[in-house]
Amino acid sequence: MLYSVLIYDSEAVVGALPKEKLDTLIARHERVQEQLAAEGKLGPVVRLMPTMTATTLHRQAEHTITDGPFAETKEQLLGFYIVDCDSMEDAQDAARLIGSACDAHTLEVRPVSLYYPNEKPAPRRTTRPVAPIFPSD
Repeated sequence: MLYSVLIYDSEAVVGALPKEKLDTLIARHERVQEQLAAEGKLGPVVRLMPTMTATTLHRQAEHTITDGPFAETKEQLLGFYIVDCDSMEDAQDAARLIGSACDAHTLEVRPVSLYYPNEKPAPRRTTRPVAPIFPSD
């Protein structure tokens, strides 16, 4: 079963980290990704760009688009992992491992349902490349 591990924290705090601390966090994420990949559990990993780069579509009589995140919050969704685990408990263990890498205040684990319009679902436990959470330039 696929699960998302959503990473929430203060964008302002994370954005203000010194380069040395950020480099340490990146290295920790890379080790976690290597471990999850070795266990056959690692799916896509995404780091979201800052909320100031976001736009939001509101469904009304006509769609309206606004700049920024959908809500004012103290914590923002900074990124997420998709993990392939046998149970919610296993996914929570993966989330604990991910949390140990990022020091995030909140991690949300949620089952994921894939949607393939007009196609058969992909087979479970496919081989996935390890993608770093912070791609290098």
